[in-house]
Amino acid sequence: MKKILLLLCVTCTINILSAQDKETTTTTTYFFIRHAEKANDGSKNPHLTDKGKERAAHWANILKGYKIDAVYSTDYFRTKETAEPTAEANKLETTLYDPRAFDLQKFVNDTKGKNVLIVGHSNTTPMYVNTFIGKNKYGQIQENDYGNLYIITIKDNVVNDLQLCNL
Repeated sequence: MKKILLLLCVTCTINILSAQDKETTTTTTYFFIRHAEKANDGSKNPHLTDKGKERAAHWANILKGYKIDAVYSTDYFRTKETAEPTAEANKLETTLYDPRAFDLQKFVNDTKGKNVLIVGHSNTTPMYVNTFIGKNKYGQIQENDYGNLYIITIKDNVVNDLQLCNL
């Protein structure tokens, strides 16, 4: 009887520890991209060019292997239009964010355990990636460069980053 009781206690303890371990091994993945090619119309809020629309669809295709849980974009035509194909493919609404009033800790808490696409600009995208990884690793994106994908994963408070270029 003591052996059965001991076995039951050990089994319960293992189950509790396993459940706790699953809670601590949540992985969050952030995909950062710059908006696609924009029209050179002299305005402060241009739409995407046809090539930009193709690239936006291309990003949705690249990310189709992931279940994207949330899509974030600044409130500009070029970023919203870049985010749109991925949001639609995942049946999501795009959430707008203000890069000047970005609360990193709230964002991390709100997106924990999710796969998230964040569409930004040539200066804000690498800035946010650097903020997430805690290093000044990535510089501003060149004006004619629209093909970088930055991937950040956070698991057990360990942050890993990867930059894929010319996609």
